[in-house]
Amino acid sequence: MAYLPELVLLAGALGLFAVTLGESRGGLARQVALATAAATILAALAAFGQEATLFSGAYRVDAFSQMLKLVFSCGFLLVILLGGSLPDIREEVKPEYYLFLALSVFGLVSLVSCIELMSLVVALEVSAFPLYLMIPMRRERAGQRSQMESAIKYMMFGLAANGVMFFGMSQIFGITGSTSIPVVMEKLKPIATSPLAVTGLALMFCGMYYKLAIFPFHFWTPDVYQGASNETAGLIASLPKIGGVAVLVRFVSLGTPDNRAIAMLLGILAVGSMFYGNLIALMQKDFKRLLGFSGIAHAGYALVGFVAMDQAGFAAALYYIIGYLLMVMACFVVICRVSKDGVNISIDEFAGLHKRSPLLAVTLAVGVFGLAGIPPFVGFMGKLGLLSAALARGHMALVIIAVINSAIAVYYYLSVVRESWFRDPEGRPAIQVDLPTRVLCGALIGGILALGILPGRVIDSLSSSIAKTTAPQAAVVVLPAAAHLAATFNALPPVSGRGTP
Repeated sequence: MAYLPELVLLAGALGLFAVTLGESRGGLARQVALATAAATILAALAAFGQEATLFSGAYRVDAFSQMLKLVFSCGFLLVILLGGSLPDIREEVKPEYYLFLALSVFGLVSLVSCIELMSLVVALEVSAFPLYLMIPMRRERAGQRSQMESAIKYMMFGLAANGVMFFGMSQIFGITGSTSIPVVMEKLKPIATSPLAVTGLALMFCGMYYKLAIFPFHFWTPDVYQGASNETAGLIASLPKIGGVAVLVRFVSLGTPDNRAIAMLLGILAVGSMFYGNLIALMQKDFKRLLGFSGIAHAGYALVGFVAMDQAGFAAALYYIIGYLLMVMACFVVICRVSKDGVNISIDEFAGLHKRSPLLAVTLAVGVFGLAGIPPFVGFMGKLGLLSAALARGHMALVIIAVINSAIAVYYYLSVVRESWFRDPEGRPAIQVDLPTRVLCGALIGGILALGILPGRVIDSLSSSIAKTTAPQAAVVVLPAAAHLAATFNALPPVSGRGTP
């Protein structure tokens, strides 16, 4: 039961592999993928309360991983519905596209349960390699082969970032003598401020910087967004970022809140990402490139929570990136439905969208208002949580910089709303919206509003699950009750001048 979501995904991937053995089975592959996504959601719900340590302590199922597995399962379904019939994917490779999608989601689902560096590397590669193949599956057009360039850039930057991350892992292994993250955490705490430990941790972070498109690991982002199909770009913009934040929680928790060197490094990268992403986004005309640069800025916002290096900051970062999934998905739904035959669209092509399709116009407005951080949407509450966590740790300058960047972002987001709501269609035809798209738009709008209006339960659940997964005592796999109690008391800090605890 603890491993049920992964088993369902593997069974679905095996079924999709069987479908790929035939020809012209794109419709059947989509049905199998939809069934797999729905079954994975049910499996994640059924296994929600399960806890277990599997594969000789390399894989832990707990509240933290189970919650994120449910998020990934729902995101899997959203991506399939977002793509529709995949108009911009070559017909002969559509079954393989769904197979690689399922395998990538399986890698992400596995990623959040890995508590051992080697198993984490395997899960990371399983989630990334299918994306390298999905990008060039875009249908070629006369004079357009940008998908090939995008795939090469994505792969080369990914391999380079992974190489740096592996070097950092080897350094941490050399310091602690273990690849188990709970054991590494326990042994690294006393020496977390030493130059060798700081260097190893900084290098380990690089793989997650690439996933999140953190400056200066961002160079692939706008080109991949523009060169990949709309459906693939929507996937890359959403689910891998949640996996990156989840793993970064485990990595950053290896340090301590008073580790000024790590906090300063994260703060510098956050400032660079926010300013670079927002300032370059001001000049963009292609909407997917705009979302690419704004995604760099949003990754910087997420890092603001990590600068606090405590439970509140980690929970705020995860809450924010989950909300970002819904907001960016809302934007990509509109891109996919407004686009003619899957081509990229410019911002001025949204002109008169409120008359051509009121539902799509509302969905786009909710998505960009949320990204801009306007209440009562989830983007506002997410940024409020991030800034509160950073401010509580005394990072006043970083908070002010984040607020300034949020004000800059409002300008280019409102330009999208201006085109869709305050301009005439100029002869552009009405857009027919089918039932699945209506359901998808309604679900995204409802999720963005619900998370923004009632964030308490989600943040509390994330906070409590993070507290358990980052506690050094979690390194204990199986202990008798007396030994477990003794280990717990030994882990407590000494109390002086206040009597016996």
